[in-house]
Formats: sequence, structure tokens, C-alpha cells
Amino acid sequence: MRSLELIDTWPVPTAAAAVVFPAGGRFAHGPGERPFRLASVTKPPAAYAAPIAVEEGAIGLDEPAGPEGSPVRRLLARASGLAFDEHRAMAPPGPRRLYSNAGFEVLGDHIAKAAGMPFAEYLRQAVLAPLGMTATELPGSPAKDGVSTLDDLTAFAAELLSPRLLAPETLAEATAVAFPGLNGVLPGFGHQKPNDWGLGFSLRAHKSPHWTGATSSPRTFGHFGQSGTFLWVDPDARAACVVLTDRAFGSWAAESWPAFTDAVLAELRGQTPLSLIHLSPFSPTALLRFSGRPLPLPGPPTSRCAAGVRCE
Repeated sequence: MRSLELIDTWPVPTAAAAVVFPAGGRFAHGPGERPFRLASVTKPPAAYAAPIAVEEGAIGLDEPAGPEGSPVRRLLARASGLAFDEHRAMAPPGPRRLYSNAGFEVLGDHIAKAAGMPFAEYLRQAVLAPLGMTATELPGSPAKDGVSTLDDLTAFAAELLSPRLLAPETLAEATAVAFPGLNGVLPGFGHQKPNDWGLGFSLRAHKSPHWTGATSSPRTFGHFGQSGTFLWVDPDARAACVVLTDRAFGSWAAESWPAFTDAVLAELRGQTPLSLIHLSPFSPTALLRFSGRPLPLPGPPTSRCAAGVRCE
């Protein structure tokens, strides 16, 4: 996909991106085996271990796990009242959505105790190994310390599109709004009313501004990380996208990511962004405008797989 080449115009030392489809096929651009720090993109695979533990009978979504009145479900939904990075309650569970790394760490400890093994080992056995994610590691917090590669995260994205480790209805519950109507802050994008989240996943819903695209469906879910990474799944487009970089999130990302996502979605719909017509070794800049109608891609390469893009 030519839209993936837009990452070459970003002010980052290294970037890798892929678009993934339900059967596991993908287009990819950039290094597939290079490890990147995930920051909060650690959360989706870590959260995925929780419903697996539920289906195994190790834990229950409504059993106590955090502060008083806060079961597993509230830890996953950022509705436990725990502080951002401290294991203390900032508010009672329920009135608002408080983004909390501490909540994921409490959740990891709870699963570890129930499973009788460190959370990182449970994650490996329950999620990483079955999906062949052998290059992914969790050396620290399940909220932010994951390290992975484009190749591994595309395997996880394919799982989110067509689950094999979970019952489809379990994933559907995890990606639906939990505790509707809660307001809160989306880090990097300000107050959102409401600030909808699922069980471990950030939901696109109708948030504005947002790190996904203006044309992303409200059902889009995923996460972004402060290390300059993101993963989204758009069920309406029947596609997922993984982007990994080695530059911290900032204004460059808040400006580039939504336009990139809109270009990807336009290309998936058969609409060629005009920016891609001007993308060539002699024109590194991209004007993110859209034609609104299908256009042929000019010049080589003539196949769907652009130069430097792995098509699998």
C-alpha cells in the first residue's frame, strides 16, 4: 500500500508500519524485526490476557481486585479511581474515567496471583506464544514496558480482527463501551465528554481530537504509546494498522497520525490520496488531500505492492 510510505516523511529516525487483514495477510513498510519500545501499546496484549484468564476460570471480571468497590472490570476500563502512576486511590470508583498505569499493574498482580506465576510468564503462555510473538518481551510493567516488533504486533492485530484465543463474543464485550457516560482525559488529546473505553482498549467512538483518523469508524479500538507507537483496529474497514517509531509522542505525531490513518482508509476504500501521487524518491513531502474517487497509481511499481513494501 502506497499510503504506508507516508511514514518516510515523518521526522523520526526509524519507523515501521503495517496494515493487517482478518486472514492474516498484510502490507508492511519498514523494518519488521527491529525491536521498539511500546510504551502504552503494551496495554492491549496485556489486557488480552485478562479475558483469557476469565475464560479459563482463573479470575472473574466482577471479582474484587483494586481499591474497595473496584473489580477487575473497572481496572480494565480505567474506572477504578486509581492514580496515574501511583498505587493509591484518587477518587472513588465510578464518577469519571481516570487513566491509570497503576490499574494495569494491580491487574497484572491479580492475574499473577490467580495463575500462580509472574504476569509476564502468564502473558507469554496465554497470548504471545500461541500467536508466535517470540520477539515480544515484558521486562517490567504491564502498562508500559513492553518491547516488540512490527512482525509480532501484526500477528496480534490479526488476532483482534479474527480471534482464535478468545470467543468472538468475549472480544466483542472487551471492545464495547464499559461504564458508558464517564468523562475524562485522553492523554495528549485533552478532556473528552464522554471518554469511552472498553475492557483494556481505547475506543474511537466520537472523541475529538483523536489520534486515529477523521474517517475512522466509531467502532475503532486500540491504543497509542508515548514512545511514538500505535495500533488500531477498525471493524468496519475490516483492517488493522500498526505503527512503530523511535521518537516520543509529541505534536509531530498528533498532526501526522490522523492524516496517515485517513490515507490508509482512503486507499482501502479504493480512493487514492493525492498525496500518494506526489510520493516518489524525488518528492518526499506529502500533501494530505484526497481525490474522493479512485485514481490509478502513476508509474512503477505497477502491482499493489509498492517498492520497499512487503506484500504478504
